[in-house]
Amino acid sequence: MRLQFLGAAGIVTGSCFLLETAKTRIMVDCGLFQGRRDIRELNYRDFNVPPASVDYVLLTHAHIDHSGLIPKLVKHGFKGTIYATPPTIELCGVMLPDSAYIQEMEVERKNRKNRRAGRNLIEPIYTVEDACKAQSYFKAVNYDEIIQLTPDVRMRFVDAGHILGSAMIEICINEDGAETKLVFSGDIGNKDQPIVNDPSYIDDADYVIMESTYGARLHDQKEKEIELLHQVIWETYNKGGNLVIPAFAVERTQDLLYHLYLLMQEKRMPPMPIYIDSPLATAATEVFMDHHDFFDEEAADLIPEDEDMHQIPGIKFTKTVAESMALNKADRVIIISASGMCDAGRIRHHLKYNLWRPESTVLFVGFQADGSLGRQILDGRQCVRIFGDEIAVKADIKVIEGYSSHADQAGLVQWVKGFRRPPREVFIVHGEQEASAALADLLRIETGLEVTIPSLGQSVELLPGSTIVPTEENIKTLYASITARLPELLVSDIDHKIRSEILKGLTHLDHIIKRAE
Repeated sequence: MRLQFLGAAGIVTGSCFLLETAKTRIMVDCGLFQGRRDIRELNYRDFNVPPASVDYVLLTHAHIDHSGLIPKLVKHGFKGTIYATPPTIELCGVMLPDSAYIQEMEVERKNRKNRRAGRNLIEPIYTVEDACKAQSYFKAVNYDEIIQLTPDVRMRFVDAGHILGSAMIEICINEDGAETKLVFSGDIGNKDQPIVNDPSYIDDADYVIMESTYGARLHDQKEKEIELLHQVIWETYNKGGNLVIPAFAVERTQDLLYHLYLLMQEKRMPPMPIYIDSPLATAATEVFMDHHDFFDEEAADLIPEDEDMHQIPGIKFTKTVAESMALNKADRVIIISASGMCDAGRIRHHLKYNLWRPESTVLFVGFQADGSLGRQILDGRQCVRIFGDEIAVKADIKVIEGYSSHADQAGLVQWVKGFRRPPREVFIVHGEQEASAALADLLRIETGLEVTIPSLGQSVELLPGSTIVPTEENIKTLYASITARLPELLVSDIDHKIRSEILKGLTHLDHIIKRAE
């Protein structure tokens, strides 16, 4: 069988992996690339294989960096089945059309400039119509339900504890009388998060493809998130400003609502109205409330199944653009808005009207990808550009890392140690280079496992009962990687060492480099 890393390799976004057997093509995730412009441009390239040749898509969860190119896949010919959990399917039903709408609006804005400049017009990656059409290809699968995709391939979803409905995927493949088990971690959840259960542990695997978003960092757990949130709220209230929270519409907004709801019940909140200013977050919250059976025990006990979040005093979901714009003149309010990385949506307007105000606070509660506006603010930029205007950063900038729905380095290592039968190989994906390298090094030290950090587009052949053999197309990738990192070695020496390692059936790039050094 052959595994190709089509996204989230060396970067965080664009999660997509293609698994090919002799008879079947399976795509795990089909995500949108986000962040820097050069990374976003990857969304416009052709798929590596004809979409019509893909038999199945297995979707770990609804976040756009995992699901956001599904409408494009369908638009260009995919006719197979997309398996996902029921909450994931419902969340995609609101998230994918929203993603398409943002693209259409952005393209319309750019084309106005293109017409004035006499340049060629561009088209969105997909439209709202494409996103709605894609929904008909989804099929619901519950956790722990075994699905026989073909006579030789079966799969199972287990709870990843990341967002509502998120899953790890087990895929078992029979070839030549031998069975090989692959585990795709998806995004591994942080423990003790509001609403969702803790991530699952898996007993055994031959190969593991796992995320590394926080592979180089530990979450600050000195205080619980709710106490840190309580502190930031009162600090902002006492300054007389607004608290602006860029939050992902799915999971992070609901986590914040859960803690705000708890603080209100405990009568620990100042008189600060709370505005959820995101149509997508509003729709996602309704999906959450429809899946009370997916809540963890604590959330299920706190929030009644028939609770209507729209009727809670002090919390308002904006419905119109006019209501959103009115917040530009508000004082001493809490505004939770999307997008979580500040690259699109209404949050950019709220930042434009609050970043320059010393009395206001901007609170980050999620990962900010390299190149995003949120990352620029977090990195200490004194001035940022929003809608063409230079905006000074005078507001207090705060971070609560504990809200992350991703496990930190310790959590990721602990998850790998949870395998009772250690895997032959662990592939580290879905992380920036520093995070992936740090996690890989730590796993090698603490577990002794063979760990590989694949590059974007790289393919490997997985053989039952054997080591990994590099496909021919990887030779150039390995060669380029090593020559770039070891300029002091003679090319002839490197070439000889690569050939030697390939003959031994090794593709571990770091292993090759260490042997060369």
